[in-house]
Amino acid sequence: MEQMKKILVVSDTHRKNENYFALLERLKPLDMVIHCGDVEGSEYAISEAAGCPVQIVLGNNDFFSALPREIEFEIGSYHVWVTHGHTYGVSMSSERIKQEARERGVDIVMFGHTHRPYLDQAKDLIALNPGSISYPRQDGHRPSYIIMVLDEAGKASFRIEYL
Repeated sequence: MEQMKKILVVSDTHRKNENYFALLERLKPLDMVIHCGDVEGSEYAISEAAGCPVQIVLGNNDFFSALPREIEFEIGSYHVWVTHGHTYGVSMSSERIKQEARERGVDIVMFGHTHRPYLDQAKDLIALNPGSISYPRQDGHRPSYIIMVLDEAGKASFRIEYL
């Protein structure tokens, strides 16, 4: 029996980090933060403030950055792939990135780029985009993020939340 884990998934902060810092204060303690890209040089501030392990990938606006383009790692029993998504055409559709995720054999793919929250929980694959807590583009333009919770049995659940 594991203990519950709380993971914050964000994306596309574009150096406008006030909402992110306020959100951390509200949600702490967290077990992990995952940032799906476009930090624009804020990776140190984003990591330092979290107080837990942080995974960040390179976005299309992260010029001159040493961040990885994509990462794969385990969260509990889930194999997770994180990428910004722009090289998989996510602005047009999520089909290509979901196909790639299935070919890679991952359980969860996390991406950003569109600034619109998205959550698709199919039987074989969970695909999610937290949207943007700095520059939201969906109807209503509410800053968004995703909370991933692993319960005591290790089962993941996801909620799109708004500031």
